[in-house]
Amino acid sequence: MNVFRNLLATLCVLAALTAVAREAPPPVLLPGVLGVSEAQLAADFWIARQDQADKVILGRSEIEAQNAKLMREDESMHDLRKLPSRLNRQQVKDWIEGLGDAPSSPLHDVDGKPVSADAMQAILANRQLDAIPAVQATRYGLVVQRADLRSLPTRLRVFRSDDDTDIDRFQESGVFPGTPVVIAHASADGRWWFVVSPSYAAWIEARSVAIGTAEQVFGYVDKSPYRIVTGASVRTVFTREAPALSELQLDMGVRVPLWTGWPADTPVNGQHAYTAHVIELPTRAADGSLGFAPALLQKNADTAADYLPLTRSNILRQAFKFLGERYGWGHAYNGRDCSGFVGEVYRSMGVMMPRNTSDQGVSPAFAKRVFTEADTPARLSEAAHAAEPGDLVYIPGHVMLVIGRSNGEPWVIHDTTGATVRTVDDRRVRVKLNAVSVTPLVPLQFNDRESYIDRMRSIVRIRPLPATEAPNHP
Repeated sequence: MNVFRNLLATLCVLAALTAVAREAPPPVLLPGVLGVSEAQLAADFWIARQDQADKVILGRSEIEAQNAKLMREDESMHDLRKLPSRLNRQQVKDWIEGLGDAPSSPLHDVDGKPVSADAMQAILANRQLDAIPAVQATRYGLVVQRADLRSLPTRLRVFRSDDDTDIDRFQESGVFPGTPVVIAHASADGRWWFVVSPSYAAWIEARSVAIGTAEQVFGYVDKSPYRIVTGASVRTVFTREAPALSELQLDMGVRVPLWTGWPADTPVNGQHAYTAHVIELPTRAADGSLGFAPALLQKNADTAADYLPLTRSNILRQAFKFLGERYGWGHAYNGRDCSGFVGEVYRSMGVMMPRNTSDQGVSPAFAKRVFTEADTPARLSEAAHAAEPGDLVYIPGHVMLVIGRSNGEPWVIHDTTGATVRTVDDRRVRVKLNAVSVTPLVPLQFNDRESYIDRMRSIVRIRPLPATEAPNHP
């Protein structure tokens, strides 16, 4: 408790020193949590401080042009429609080995027990790299349920220390129902497929993907009208008649087509549809083939008929819908991590982003300011204080979404394991947050010598590119 009191005192002093006359310090502080007030945990607190909060930043055609530029120029993305009709062995092998080999440091399982060398060799052998054919036809599929993407074909969760169960080193990302993929390889045990999605290539459990033709897959992706999930997540209506479609989770930004022409007097899975949207979802038959079936999505669920307009107010409202969600490295724990969080916020407005922070922060598709060793601490501080709501601040391995200024200082919302600050007696104290959290930016410490601001790599702002960089509109 003394540590937290010390921490709170430090941040209260910081707030007092940076207060401006037109705005009083936040009223009710939450003990031990970086001096955050209850009021600051609401999107409206920050929206009210914005000028032209509802002004559209990018229109639909501009977003589509930016997405096209992303797919065309960002090497971390995969345009599945442009992959060749046949894949050669070297391409598939490069994708698989691009995720790395066995970690060099010792690993522990979820119970803290060491992972043996024999266990690791068995997992690596399950990739059966020697069985990749010289040439194979490109196969397409759709994801049928939220699923993990893994660096190796195994469910074994592994960690670098025996007391860590948060950062699973085999976890890469997550994919959602309706995501198109190319199936490039199968594991020796047949339970895993190596797939290429638009934003990532990794291993997925075969039961989560149904194989179809390119026409089926992309026809589904392009189908309209549709609904966009605008809540943190929603679920389809429970149904005993179709268990695979019952209470199926759909996360923010997922697009699901409506089943147009469904007869008004015909029940869907035993239920009248007048209080719900009839949506079309991909299904997987026993032989792994792709099919489609209707499901119900309640009309009062947090969805919209199209992507939300890209405005500051919508960015803030969407971000705060995740507030308090458990941190999930690579979408583990049915959550998401820092890059997944900002990616899904922007996806609900139709903006595509790379999967990892290392790619997001430098993508050629985005307007950005990149920092180098030539940038002085004063310049970095000036840039941080000039950041606007919706801007994305990148440091090594992490991204934060700017929500505005309070008492003249920049604040962020981010999906984080924790925050470290200096106390009044110059000690570094870490608060374990493990959630989507609201924090001030300035006090956050990267290490003993550097703050987060000192280590900024870039600030990305989703906005029109300068004329000299603007993508050609189709």
